[in-house]
Amino acid sequence: MDMKILIADDHPLFRDAMQSVVRRAVADSEIVICNDFSSAEQAIVNDQDFDLALLDLHMPDGDGYFGLIHLRNHFPTLPVVIVSGTDDPAVVKRCLGFGASGFVPKTLPPDEMIKAIGLILDGEIFLPENLKQAIDKIDEEDRAFAEKVATLTQQQYRVLCELNEGRLNKQIAYDLNISEATVKAHVTAIFKKLGVINRTQAVIAAQKLQFTSHLDDSKLQSD
Repeated sequence: MDMKILIADDHPLFRDAMQSVVRRAVADSEIVICNDFSSAEQAIVNDQDFDLALLDLHMPDGDGYFGLIHLRNHFPTLPVVIVSGTDDPAVVKRCLGFGASGFVPKTLPPDEMIKAIGLILDGEIFLPENLKQAIDKIDEEDRAFAEKVATLTQQQYRVLCELNEGRLNKQIAYDLNISEATVKAHVTAIFKKLGVINRTQAVIAAQKLQFTSHLDDSKLQSD
C-alpha cells in the first residue's frame, strides 16, 4: 500500500539521511520534504492524505512546542513523530504529553529508525529502549495544558512570547505593528484561554513551551 510521509527538517544532510531511512522502511512511499515548519504545515493543509509526519523541532521558524501542539490539534489523525538532536528525558516526556506518536533521537542507528517508523505506522508509540524507563508515565497536566495552548491564535502566541520577554503593551504594539487596544484584547484572551490571572502566570506558562538554548523546537496557529 502506498504511504505518504512528510519529513520536516532544516538540515539538508539529515533530510537526505531520513529520506533514505523512510524508503527502506516503506519502499513504495511518497515522500514530501520541507525545510521549515510553515511549509510543512501548508503541505499538510493542502493534502491531508499524509500517513506520517517526521518533525524536527529546531527549525528557523520554530517556536518551542507549538508546532507539535498545533499539528496534533488540527490534524488529530496524523501521527507526528519528533526527530530531535536531544534525548533529554524531560523533553521527550513533554513531547509525548503534547501528543507526539514517538520520539526518535537523531543519534539512533538507521536500522532502529526503520523499526521505529514501522511500529508507528502500525499504530504504536515509539521510544528508544534507553528512554522507556526514564519516562515512567505521561504528565496529565501536559495534556491539559496542550489543549489550552491549542486554542491560541498565532498572533496571541506572538503576544505571549513578547510577555515572556518582559515587554510592555506599548512595546508589543510597536513590535507587532498593532494598536495597544488590540494588544490588551489579546492579553485578556490569553489569560482566559490559559486559565491565568496575571502576566507572571502567563510567563510561567510561556516558559513551558520553549526549550532551553541547548535543546530544540516548533510553532502554532493562524488567526
